[in-house]
Amino acid sequence: MVPLDRLAQITERFEYLEAAMSQAGGDVAALGREYAELRPVVAQIDAYRALLDELEQAEEMLSDPEMRALAEDELPRLKAQRPALETALRLALLPRDAADARPAILEIRPGTGGDEASLFAGDLLRMYQRFAENRGWQFEIISEQQTELGGIKEVIANVRGEGVFAQMKYESGVHRVQRVPTTESGGRIHTSAATVAVLPEAADVDIDISPQDIRIDTMRASGAGGQHVNTTDSAVRITHIPTGIVVVSAEKSQHRNREIAMGVLRARLYDAERQRVDSERSADRKSQVGSGDRSERIRTYNFPQGRMTDHRINLTLYKLDQIMQGDLSDVVEALVADDQARKLAEFEG
Repeated sequence: MVPLDRLAQITERFEYLEAAMSQAGGDVAALGREYAELRPVVAQIDAYRALLDELEQAEEMLSDPEMRALAEDELPRLKAQRPALETALRLALLPRDAADARPAILEIRPGTGGDEASLFAGDLLRMYQRFAENRGWQFEIISEQQTELGGIKEVIANVRGEGVFAQMKYESGVHRVQRVPTTESGGRIHTSAATVAVLPEAADVDIDISPQDIRIDTMRASGAGGQHVNTTDSAVRITHIPTGIVVVSAEKSQHRNREIAMGVLRARLYDAERQRVDSERSADRKSQVGSGDRSERIRTYNFPQGRMTDHRINLTLYKLDQIMQGDLSDVVEALVADDQARKLAEFEG
């Protein structure tokens, strides 16, 4: 049962925001953000209240001989709707991750496996590019280092659109691939890995970086060879002295490199602070899907069997070709559902 007094408080707050936004002055942007967050919650509240009203009316009709038959027909239908509406309402009332609506910084790096790991990192990059395209998001590569074979040494991308971090945050961790490399003449299955990190984009107001806390070095960029060689002294390396975090951007414009590197540094510091808060909040943080633990092996892509397995929720799908083409809908929906179920259990426990 959802407490009705709490629903009334939320509705009153929503109505206050609606009235305040219609008046000049004040922080309209902040009011608008809160209003937008509450609107879907209030829509669920309205639907739930409407059902309760219908149930009450049907119960009253039972005492009217002329309306009793109609009420007996209606009551089973209305009662059957109640559990689903209550579940939807409880989900809407769950505390929201403030970062869910933010753009994301996506980082992919090869792990164990040499050249094959670098090629797999490139495959993951293309998978996420297609996933973003399917979602109507903007996907911008802001820093990329390639290998001679066309693999990835490191890539950093910015992903923008509706609900980007809310859906991408579950991708952080170690992705393992099992397949026969193109360079393997014996046909033996090789296992390699790549690490994915998805960070919410941070603004200046989120993280205050003191100029005294950073060291900025310019250096010659080293490309992948051929036409990718960058021979100018435009690469920028920023070291955050208190944490030791180092960010490098090696595009052609030194000004752009500073902008990119500061953006990535800000996102990493913001993410580190989020993880610290999460760790204090939950002693069992590693069991939570989407916790951001970069060392956790989260998924295996088995090419010989056409199988993808997400180890966090024991999900196995035999549609690897479609997944590598960016069809991650089934995976994301299962991860979101599992995360919601965990949060509901914590919230109601």
